[in-house]
Amino acid sequence: MSEALWLVVPAAGQGRRMGAQRPKQYLTLAGKPVMAHTLSRLHQAFPTARLCLCLDPDDALFDPAWVPFARWQRVAGGAERADSVANALAALVDQAGDEEMVLVHDVARPCVTVDDLVRLYEVLRHDAVGGLLAAPVADTMKRDDGAGRVAATESRQGLWHAMTPQGFRYGLLCRALATARRQGLAVTDEASAVEALGLAPRLVAGRRDNLKITHPEDLALAARILAAEHAEGPGDAAASCREKR
Repeated sequence: MSEALWLVVPAAGQGRRMGAQRPKQYLTLAGKPVMAHTLSRLHQAFPTARLCLCLDPDDALFDPAWVPFARWQRVAGGAERADSVANALAALVDQAGDEEMVLVHDVARPCVTVDDLVRLYEVLRHDAVGGLLAAPVADTMKRDDGAGRVAATESRQGLWHAMTPQGFRYGLLCRALATARRQGLAVTDEASAVEALGLAPRLVAGRRDNLKITHPEDLALAARILAAEHAEGPGDAAASCREKR
């Protein structure tokens, strides 16, 4: 299979649940914008990958200096995540081969570890379908009754929290998103679009601290995660990945 790797980072969201004056990807985290941390982490794992960064066409906050990749392009983001990813795939139509791997990662997940990134890629490059980082559900799961009370306690057996990156071959991902759009399916991530084709993406267990910054308290938690990682010292996964690529 081809070894070419494409990274797609949707970053056109407004982050309204944060209640901030700017989108969450531009909030300051440990002295840098969230986006800068996320792109840096991806670059540590995949320094030779090619990046598609999906931004709002009217975005005036973005600074190209935050992008560490030598080969990257800006793509117009869409109204929804799936629209942004579809725009990125369309921009790659004359560049990416059907069997080349595409990893899609949330811009608001700056704490993903290099170890998890490298391990995910190594698993997926040998998988016929593709898959995603995920974590088994650990908490008791409650279903509400629509009025703020518990209707039932659900079994957590076999349940996973979906995270990113999510990785699939270019041709398959294009087909999955196009089919979902044609059928009017609401897809919240790439895996659900692939599942709708009748395929079963691989679940690759990742660290639970691969936090998605969504609510105000998440920013402080992400800062603590990064501080703890810094105190532990960098691992050797990034160097190992560079040797392989």
